[in-house]
Amino acid sequence: MSAVAPITRSYDVEAVRAQFPILGRDAYGKPLAYLDNAASAQKPRAVIDRMTEVMTHSYANVHRGLHLLSNEATAAFEQARKTTAQFINAASTDEIVFTSGGTDAFNLVSYSLGVNALEEGDEILLSVMEHHSNIVPWHLLRERKGVVLKWLDISDDGEIDLGAYEAAFSARTKLVAISHMSNVLGALTPAKELSRIAHEHGARILFDGCQASVHGTIDVQEIDADFYVMTGHKLYGPSGIGVLYGKKSVLDTMAPYRGGGEMIEIVEQDHVTYNDPPHRFEAGTPAIIEAIGLGAALEWMMATGIDAIAEHETALARHAMEELRKLNFITLYGQAPGKAPIICFGVDGAHPHDVSAILDRSGVAVRAGHHCAQPLMKRLGVSATSRASFAAYNTHAEVEALIAGLHKTYEMLK
Repeated sequence: MSAVAPITRSYDVEAVRAQFPILGRDAYGKPLAYLDNAASAQKPRAVIDRMTEVMTHSYANVHRGLHLLSNEATAAFEQARKTTAQFINAASTDEIVFTSGGTDAFNLVSYSLGVNALEEGDEILLSVMEHHSNIVPWHLLRERKGVVLKWLDISDDGEIDLGAYEAAFSARTKLVAISHMSNVLGALTPAKELSRIAHEHGARILFDGCQASVHGTIDVQEIDADFYVMTGHKLYGPSGIGVLYGKKSVLDTMAPYRGGGEMIEIVEQDHVTYNDPPHRFEAGTPAIIEAIGLGAALEWMMATGIDAIAEHETALARHAMEELRKLNFITLYGQAPGKAPIICFGVDGAHPHDVSAILDRSGVAVRAGHHCAQPLMKRLGVSATSRASFAAYNTHAEVEALIAGLHKTYEMLK
């Protein structure tokens, strides 16, 4: 296994940056300031080397082989499951299901829970700031089974009124599917309170943790989540791998999502019996190398220090917000206390796509568009925004590069 270089003193961002090979390149002859981390983060050498090591030294299919390579690959694959359970403080590795990403995890719950636990007229409660991956699978249930989607409004900054939340429940509310952290506004929802209220009303709760899991310590037992979703490529790991955490007592009741190898116990011509979770939901050859890479990424985060990373990112976001508030041509979206290092903004008189293109030529990479959150864009009264998002390796100099790039953009487009 590739060694993770420890960060033993006060947070040394240059030591962190040195572990990310891609950050050594430029963009159009200028230093690369990669501020598109909420879409996908870059990968440290520990992840790259670990995945390469598997492919060059110990790759084979997992679980059923009896030879050396299969045993080594299986051990590494299941170690990644243990690491993931540790990362979110799951009670058991049996509660960790590997998926192809966050989107796949939402679809798994939609299908597998919907088969037996949801009927026509049952309600699913969503907030208007959900990512499309946590909206469209529930629309599929609405179309196919007649479930009812109920929408919870938010404040302009992305905060949830707990009184309005509780009032939204009825006897038919069976599931809450809600973001733990908005990918647009950066607002962190009060997860523990949301769970308490949902459970008092007999509903289960699913958290979209694809952003929150990157920016602080997650404890699924503390917040009493029934389901928690993460995706590897935002966690400094590879794409093509995600995680569904589910309470074992809940997963045990759910129907298989896909059919094939590994998710079965016995297959005969006239009947089939299914494996226990998590394998019941992992049909076929899994993303072996990607899962091991995710494990390496989570090990890297824990070795670097999750709280130390979060503190560094918070300082960057505070710096950026202070500078952006000084610009009279900028509109900021989402200023909740304790917000994540995700900043959405508009430049007066400019389309976000043009802003992104001009910043790109200055070496600054940001995201532009609706961020897969069209209901939230409608709530904010815009069609699109620009978004800068910070990670473990970003610097205050890159914040200054963003601000300088925005001055240039405004002068060019006004």
